[in-house]
Amino acid sequence: MTPTSAPSKVIVSNLGKVFEGNTSGYAALEGVNLTVEDNEFVTLVGASGCGKSTLLRILAGLEYHTSGSVSCDGRAISGPGADRAMVFQHYSLYPWLSVIDNIKFSRKLKANRGEMVSSDVEAASGRADALLKLIGLDKVPGAYPRQLSGGMQQRVAIARALMGRPKVLLMDEPFGALDAQSREVMHDLILHIHRAEKTTIVFVTHDVEEAIYLGQRVVLMQPRPGRIHSIYQVPLPAERNQEMKHLPVFRELRAEILARIRESAGMETDVEQLGKL
Repeated sequence: MTPTSAPSKVIVSNLGKVFEGNTSGYAALEGVNLTVEDNEFVTLVGASGCGKSTLLRILAGLEYHTSGSVSCDGRAISGPGADRAMVFQHYSLYPWLSVIDNIKFSRKLKANRGEMVSSDVEAASGRADALLKLIGLDKVPGAYPRQLSGGMQQRVAIARALMGRPKVLLMDEPFGALDAQSREVMHDLILHIHRAEKTTIVFVTHDVEEAIYLGQRVVLMQPRPGRIHSIYQVPLPAERNQEMKHLPVFRELRAEILARIRESAGMETDVEQLGKL
């Protein structure tokens, strides 16, 4: 008897989202189809207004879709769940809590409600310590957010999201507020976390170079209404380093995706616009 293969981690089928307005609805997404496999790292790019963040929020259960279906591990997504965690661009750390207490915050809430026995609390504490080491902040567990750089604060936010061992990590431009050097450090860190935690990651970004460097596949979305334009398999090995950004294959894929974004959004380059003046 042939064993049944495990379902894909995330399946989006003919998904649509309409935001209701005063006079008529606005179609943010229409006919979106996407499958994300277990332990895959998928990045979403596209011009502003193409629905990247809306799609991510639907996957997180923070927005409801108006047509089609979306599931995680074969179960329909109808709201937030412990199987999915989300990291936003803004760190949203609790300023009165230390690094380690920010990471353990969700578990402390459950303990306060009596849903965890002492052994569970002890296991959660060990998990927090392991995550602290994984993100490279094990030397400053007692520091407060105001004492940390932006990159360090985002590390804490990522560790907090991973605390409950989510099967899917959803990231909405998490490094958008960081300087170029800090972004490179965070790129290598999130790839390390992906290998260590074996978590499926769906990552939204405006930065095409970031999308290629991190993703195993790059999903290009186009606006009006938001839908998938094309999907690119990234021709890089699993083990990556910053020097790969200078490879011809990397530069060629970057140029192709940028051209497709301009084309799909009906955008003109600055030079093209100046030529019409």
